[in-house]
Amino acid sequence: MAQEAAPARPAGPTRLVYFDDMGALHHSSATVLSVHQEEGGRVAVVLDATVFHPQGGGQPADTGVISAGGARFLVEDVRAKDGVVFHYGRFEGTEQGCGTVFKEGETVSLQVDAERRSFNSRLHSAGHLLDICVHNVGLFHLEPGKGYHFPDGPFVEYKGIIPPDQIPVKKNELEREANRLISEGAKVLASVFPYEEAAILCGGSLPSYISKDSNPRIVKFGDNPGGPCGGTHVADISIINSLKVTNIRVKKGLTKVSYSISP
Repeated sequence: MAQEAAPARPAGPTRLVYFDDMGALHHSSATVLSVHQEEGGRVAVVLDATVFHPQGGGQPADTGVISAGGARFLVEDVRAKDGVVFHYGRFEGTEQGCGTVFKEGETVSLQVDAERRSFNSRLHSAGHLLDICVHNVGLFHLEPGKGYHFPDGPFVEYKGIIPPDQIPVKKNELEREANRLISEGAKVLASVFPYEEAAILCGGSLPSYISKDSNPRIVKFGDNPGGPCGGTHVADISIINSLKVTNIRVKKGLTKVSYSISP
């Protein structure tokens, strides 16, 4: 999918464990770099490495727990800026004045909410699957643009239009093709590659926003062309389970395909 946030490996101090292992939900050797309170009162924890996916690329943030000794930090939001990942939340017990906090240099354990991660990954993968289906049903002129893979109304937006009289037919074709691919299943690959190799995996070229000096992270569904992406995905297409195309809307030269997946 095009225009996803930070598909190349960040150059900042936070190592993204899920970049190389999307199934990683637990990490026990992260080091605390800082704990601070931002303007507005939010507490932020910065680590040298994280399994938490920050909000971005159309995917919601992970939630979960960071712990060490007697201190537990409940992660309620995660954001990234200039390669640095900020874990926002609260320390258990500090409201009553009896909790403890992390110290800089301390080793902490991280645990992501597995149910939330799984659903977000399925939603994100379903959006990428629609890109493949758009091509498979003959809509070659549609160019992937914005993707929104949140539970409250996920969609993929394309540059180009579907003629109004073809929308009902194409809506059914897209849904049938998506569920055919899901039923057949195929492995999902996500890894960082040198620019030239990444371009080959993506059908011969990469979007212009990807620097030729970078090593982009590419997500590839089976034998289909890949695409740059910094998010988390299912290990196999079959894990999406089922996809429903809920609506197709054409406006101002754009086609918006809305979808849903089973719980």
